[in-house]
Amino acid sequence: MDRNTDDVIRADMIRLIPEIRNFAKRFSNNPNDVDDLVQETLLRGLANLDKFQPGTRLRSWLFTILRNSFCTRYQRGVREAPGREDCVSVQSSVPPAQEWAIRMQEFNRAVANLSPEHRGAFNAVLVDGDSYEAAAKRCGCPVGTIKSRVNRARLVLAQQTGGAT
Repeated sequence: MDRNTDDVIRADMIRLIPEIRNFAKRFSNNPNDVDDLVQETLLRGLANLDKFQPGTRLRSWLFTILRNSFCTRYQRGVREAPGREDCVSVQSSVPPAQEWAIRMQEFNRAVANLSPEHRGAFNAVLVDGDSYEAAAKRCGCPVGTIKSRVNRARLVLAQQTGGAT
C-alpha cells in the first residue's frame, strides 16, 4: 500500500472509534475493559495494516480483530483465573502463628525431656549464648564434653520435633 492509502485507512479507523467502542460494549460492561479492547484493536489494526485488503470493509476487519482479542483475553483469563486454590500467591510463605505456638510447645517439651547434663549444656551454649569454654567452666567439665552434649541434645531435639539436624 502506498502512503496515501495508509493515511486514508488511518483516518477511517479514527472515524470508526465510536462504532468500535459500541461493539466492544457487547463483550464487557466494565468501561476499563472496553477501553482496553478498543485500544488493543486499534494497535493490532495499525500493526497489521499491510494485511488489510483495500476494497474490503475496514469496519468488519476491525470488528473481527476486536472479537478475536476478546476471545484471547477470555481464554487467558480462564487459564489464569485469580484466586485459584493452587495459586502460589494464595499460599502463605510463613505458617500461621498458631502453628508456631504449637511447634514451640513441642520444642519446650522436648527440651524438658533431655537429660539434665544435655539440657544444661544446650541451655548454656544455645540459650544463654555462652562460649563452649565458659559453659565448660560453668558445668565443671572439659570443653569436648560440652561440645558432645550440645551436639547430642541437638540430634535428640531434631529427632523428637521432626526438624533437621
